Amino acid sequence: MEELKKRLEAVDDSYFDFILGVITYCKRKESRLIAVMKFMDDNPDALSSDIIEFISDQPDFYEDSVYVEVS
Repeated sequence: MEELKKRLEAVDDSYFDFILGVITYCKRKESRLIAVMKFMDDNPDALSSDIIEFISDQPDFYEDSVYVEVS
C-alpha cells in the first residue's frame, strides 16, 4: 500500500482526499489494488480524475456503498 500512496502523491493534480479515497477502495480487495496499479502503469500521465473515473467504472465499485431507505 505504501507504493500506491507514493504513486498517488506523484500524480500531477494529487490531493489528500483523492489519495485517501483510492487507498480506502484498494484496501478492501487485493484485486482492486492490482487493477489500479496496472491502470497507473498503462497510463503514466493519468490525472486524479482519470484514476477516479477508472475506479468508478469497476464492476465492484458499488459493493461498499451503504444505502439508506427514504420513506
